[in-house]
Amino acid sequence: MMMRPAAPQPDTRCWKPARTTRGLLSLLAGGLLVSCGGNRTDGPLDLVLQGGLVIDGSGDPGVHVDVGIRGDRITAVGDLSGVEATRSMDVSGLVVAPGFIDPHTHSRGHIRDIPTADPFILQGVTTLVEGNDGNSPIPLGPFLDSVAAALPAPNFAMFTGHGSIREAVMGRENRSPTAEELEQMKDLVAEAMAQGALGLSTGLAYVPGNYAATEEVIELARTADSLGGIYISHMRDEGKGVLESVRETIHIGEAAGIPVQMTHHKIGGYRQWGQSVESIRLMDEARARGVNITFDQYPYTASQTGLGFLVPAWARAGGELETRLADPGQRARVMEDMLAFIDERFANDPARIQLVSCDFDPDLAGRTLADILEEEGQPSTAQAIADLVLEFDGQGRCGAILHSYDEGDVERLLQDPHGMVGSDGSLVPFGEGSPHPRGYGAFARVLGRYVRERGVISLEEAIRRMTSAPADRLGLQERGRIRSGLVADLVVFDPERITDRATFQEPHQYAEGVELVLVGGQAVVEDGGITGIRPGRILYGPGRTP
Repeated sequence: MMMRPAAPQPDTRCWKPARTTRGLLSLLAGGLLVSCGGNRTDGPLDLVLQGGLVIDGSGDPGVHVDVGIRGDRITAVGDLSGVEATRSMDVSGLVVAPGFIDPHTHSRGHIRDIPTADPFILQGVTTLVEGNDGNSPIPLGPFLDSVAAALPAPNFAMFTGHGSIREAVMGRENRSPTAEELEQMKDLVAEAMAQGALGLSTGLAYVPGNYAATEEVIELARTADSLGGIYISHMRDEGKGVLESVRETIHIGEAAGIPVQMTHHKIGGYRQWGQSVESIRLMDEARARGVNITFDQYPYTASQTGLGFLVPAWARAGGELETRLADPGQRARVMEDMLAFIDERFANDPARIQLVSCDFDPDLAGRTLADILEEEGQPSTAQAIADLVLEFDGQGRCGAILHSYDEGDVERLLQDPHGMVGSDGSLVPFGEGSPHPRGYGAFARVLGRYVRERGVISLEEAIRRMTSAPADRLGLQERGRIRSGLVADLVVFDPERITDRATFQEPHQYAEGVELVLVGGQAVVEDGGITGIRPGRILYGPGRTP
């Protein structure tokens, strides 16, 4: 396995005293080292953030100190009252933290036409990661070039998707690859890594990824690992088979010798609620024997995916769903699987299935299947739900919000120190459709609901989960901490006011409480509003070649 680079260390070439002896001890205990190094050593600092509570991303207690910035770098942390600066901002009463890193977004569809990425940066997110769930452009390089040309406000990075690679080589066939096809897929993984992918993602719950056997994934993961990448997975099953899927994910990491991230980890279906206890135990046991496994999650009890997810994957093999539905015997089998899934995940309740949008009827956005069945005079039965899903699936694509998770599992996973926060959120035009509120509120919701209101985790620990933890996992060595010499991706927020406003009924509402967001030292949010400045960069993986 390729050795991963060590975490970045502060520049200690030039020191300034802290305001008090106690302050100096706090700085040293918290790892906040004061330095006047940086990317430009002449002239005044460009910006000093004065008097805020600096929570540096390490998980250590916050310290009231100043942060100095020159160019795109943090150059000093400590008492900067006597330091010349072009601009100083009094941020007393506010928290200064590293910019939040979102390891799982669905932002690539609109990042080029909404390059300010307003819903994300207004939460303090400074880096968006795409290519999750096994889906990514092929080839990757030209797409990343097009994003760079769009000059996004946040940084942007990508995984390469196993499902997209498999489809490029094998189509949507439900079979194992030939030896030649497997080599072609490995070559595509290597090519994507050379073009800047962070690693390999899978969507083993989706067509065509779920047609792959475990050994196929292990072989491709080994290729990613040989080039310094990680493996991030939407597991094969997050409901009835969730624990077996956790075991498979662990096995892939163990066999391939690659760091593993279980993405948007959750426990679906009321019969499985509480199994996060066992999932955490399985991961702990794996770590004890050397498996490098972590996870991320979003703080909601509902997911978002295509409505067609309720149709069994086997029925879509080869793009022959309509042919199979026309056969009475196969249609009966499809219906049997759908009825079992609707019972397991939703307790046969159509109100738990809410439409995001349907490309054939925009007026369906925001409505539940219960609303539609009632309007049509149909009973709210599992059979009626299945019939409606197949009807809509035959007309076009619908997105759906699926309410099938439990608050107890959400909180239990939030308390596990190996977890991170990831939104799984979509970047969509403001007011379009009825998307999951996570794209507007996931990070603010953790800080407002689960830190301030419910006390599930501390503020320092929540910030660690949003900053240094994903930076270390993704190999973003210059971000995720407030340290001299690191990139000045920073967020300044009011800990008493930060909150999510987006709801499932009214999702297009921006988070509140973020006052300032810097990306590379430039303000993309100031006084709580979008500035229009777009300094984001493409963050490439370790295997990239010039």
